[in-house]
Amino acid sequence: MQRRHFMKLTGMLATLPAIKGIAATSEKPAPSGKQLYEWRIYTLEGDADGLDGFFRDTLIPAYNRKKIKAGAFVPYKKEEKERRLLLFIYPDITTYHQVKRTIWDDTVFRKAAQPYFDKTAPNPAYFNFESFLCEAFDKVPSLLMPDKNRTLFELRTYHSPNEEANQRKVAMFNKDEIDVFDKVGINSVCYGEVLAGPIMPAVMYLTWYKDEPTRNAAWDKFRAHPDWQRIKNLPEYAYTATRNTSLLLSPLPYSQI
Repeated sequence: MQRRHFMKLTGMLATLPAIKGIAATSEKPAPSGKQLYEWRIYTLEGDADGLDGFFRDTLIPAYNRKKIKAGAFVPYKKEEKERRLLLFIYPDITTYHQVKRTIWDDTVFRKAAQPYFDKTAPNPAYFNFESFLCEAFDKVPSLLMPDKNRTLFELRTYHSPNEEANQRKVAMFNKDEIDVFDKVGINSVCYGEVLAGPIMPAVMYLTWYKDEPTRNAAWDKFRAHPDWQRIKNLPEYAYTATRNTSLLLSPLPYSQI
């Protein structure tokens, strides 16, 4: 986002009715049907094959029995510390809470998981995992399944300087930015405002591509697109995201996304 002199920006924002519209929108009750996304980012310490086997054969099937699908990913490029990323898709926050409580009453899960728990208690498979709980955007209230020919995903996290700026970033996506994505081939999977997590206030979103050259071409088109050139300089969107990260991902064979 292009930066401006702060005092000049403050004066401009005070005169814009558009900001009032964004604030009013954020006060409305969340519409029904918006999904909840739980991202888990594991930093591995031990046996990657054993952890993958636990996810594939035990954990994800237990969630599937509760009608919860899961994506499973690994960083596209080799890292010093291996990581695994899981994405669980819930229809609402009530279901999220119910699954968290009742998963431990699933006797099939407990029996299948116990050998893994016994093995990894003295020899952990992962150092820890970070968890992000996200509510879907109004514009994309439920996850969009990618085509089967997808080989590359991109997870982006935009960190805002304060909560009000984060609300304007969500509004920017809902009103303008996702429409530009659709025009240039940045294929949406899901968008979420982080409700709880180690990085806040923030938004996280996932997109997919046939391959890396396709992804690079799509982002080149986006940066040059006249709609983006127009909206990126709108004062109501200034300072909405001051830090961002991009992580390219490959789907694991057992991923359901």
